[in-house]
Amino acid sequence: MNRYLSLALAVLCAVSCGNKTSIDMTVEGAPSTALAVYKLNASSSELLDSVKTDSHGRFRYNVKVEKGQPEFVYIYDGDTRLASLLLESGQKVVVDADTTGKYSVSGSEGSSELCEVEKDYNAFLHNMMACEDDRSAVSTYLAYYRSRVKYVMSHSKSLSVIPVFYQVLSPGVPVFSQPTDAVLFRSVCDSLKTVYPDSRFVRALDVDAKNRERQLGLSVTLSQAQEVGFPELNMPDVNAKKVSLAGIKSKAILVHFWSDGDNEQVLFNTDVLKPLYEKYHSRGLEIYSVCLSMDKALWASIVKNQKLPWVNVCDGKGVTSPAVTLYNVTTLPYSVLIFDGEISSVAIKGERDLRARLDKILN
Repeated sequence: MNRYLSLALAVLCAVSCGNKTSIDMTVEGAPSTALAVYKLNASSSELLDSVKTDSHGRFRYNVKVEKGQPEFVYIYDGDTRLASLLLESGQKVVVDADTTGKYSVSGSEGSSELCEVEKDYNAFLHNMMACEDDRSAVSTYLAYYRSRVKYVMSHSKSLSVIPVFYQVLSPGVPVFSQPTDAVLFRSVCDSLKTVYPDSRFVRALDVDAKNRERQLGLSVTLSQAQEVGFPELNMPDVNAKKVSLAGIKSKAILVHFWSDGDNEQVLFNTDVLKPLYEKYHSRGLEIYSVCLSMDKALWASIVKNQKLPWVNVCDGKGVTSPAVTLYNVTTLPYSVLIFDGEISSVAIKGERDLRARLDKILN
């Protein structure tokens, strides 16, 4: 009887302990320190517990993780995040950290991936802060955006992609802001469903993917792209009224990208574009000027003060504007010419080249 009782207790213990994941963490320079353990819910963090390190800065903690439902767990010292973990049921995770937020982790593949994701993100933010002009900011952003697209596609069955999808340049300015990102969200979400069908994070991603598909109107964008032969833009002007590039029926359209933070580009409007517009507008030229600014008030004041007569638009998203990727903008200023509904594949090489082309097609 005792033998059967012991066996039953052992089975019960295995079942009850099987969904426990252990964290063994040492924080250098933090002896006898109170730390906070948080768990990520679908859209907010929940305080799980407070722990205290021993005289060597070490603590052990068990987290309940259901099978097939990994959890995001964060360790904080005050306002400083010491470690970010992506835990699966039954893992024994060892973390070595310091008080600045640098850490390494073993025993959890997802946590190791998440660690690298955060290192890359922090490096990107640092590089963006170091950019001295809009040209370098555009290049830095595009390089990082493309690397994140590559990451989520190559890790489409890892929940480490979830925080990647929601990284931001600044509050309200997401890294993933392109119209076609809806396709990426859907593709990765469907892959994650095959591995983690019960995960609340996958369910939340599914809802977001559906919203993006609906709100961004991909079917409309794609059909317009086929009809007009160039990527459609539909952006707000100085009066907050959206102006469609496809709706412009001029024989030639110069799509011009610029920044209001560069004096040379601001003067380019009056020194180069205005004379061009005055000469060629009556012959069929229109300009669709896209300012990559995050300060719409400054942009609007420049447009009004310079009395720019062509189409001027700005969505206030700066270098994260969907237009940047749609037109592969890698430097500023940047211009492309659309003639009879077809975009030119030949880059414009300065004012003289542009004048020569306009003389040829608008003679």
